[in-house]
Amino acid sequence: MIEYGLQMYSVRDITKENLKDALRRVAEMGYKYVEFAGFFGNTAEDVKAWLDEYGLKCSGTHTKGDMITPDAIKETIAYHKTIGCTNLIVPSARWKTPEEMEYYIALFNYAQKKLAAEGIDLGYHNHSGEFYPTPYGKIVEDEIMARTSIDIEIDTFWLFNAGIDPVPYLEAHKDRIKVIHLKDGIVLRDGNGSFENARNGAEGKSVGSGMAPVVAVRDWAVKNNVLMVIESEGLDPTGPEEVKRCIDFLKSLEA
Repeated sequence: MIEYGLQMYSVRDITKENLKDALRRVAEMGYKYVEFAGFFGNTAEDVKAWLDEYGLKCSGTHTKGDMITPDAIKETIAYHKTIGCTNLIVPSARWKTPEEMEYYIALFNYAQKKLAAEGIDLGYHNHSGEFYPTPYGKIVEDEIMARTSIDIEIDTFWLFNAGIDPVPYLEAHKDRIKVIHLKDGIVLRDGNGSFENARNGAEGKSVGSGMAPVVAVRDWAVKNNVLMVIESEGLDPTGPEEVKRCIDFLKSLEA
């Protein structure tokens, strides 16, 4: 049986109010891993106890760049070590100017060394804009690949939304990939996208009900032993109901 993770942003309508109960509900659906998108003031000790209680493992966190700066990284490392998490992913960053590009490349290289010394991997999660030329002519994902050695957590729907076939891209870069986001949606944009509008014109759908090649991506991940973390952003009609449809669809492929 294939084990799946869930990006907890998918159930953001219940996590802030009661993270413990959200974890319970996710585990009952059949998810085995969770990727956190915030802890909402809960202590690391409590989060670890809840993970253990519900038989979940932390596959990673989405942690903002300001939490891996020299002023903050020590506390961030301590939290991750307490909850047993060895994978920290920056979910997005600002890339609109050359100065921002240089700042984040330097930050990633600095933080990777600090995190690696504590047994924690650093990665970056893409949206669509990272695959279009910036106003200063750079393609963000190419710069990250060339100028750092951090992992890349490929969000396969945002990659698809940028006009790139996910499976060949995953295959070409698999040495830098430990976890992917398996996500689905509909591309609504007319014409070509750009760095500025890359995330416009896309509508999220539960896995299996959109346009993205989720079955092909799933097959690639299984073949390459890459963990699939489900992300579904629509809250249709609620987060728990939507992510239940996602895992039920994926389980049906094994029947």
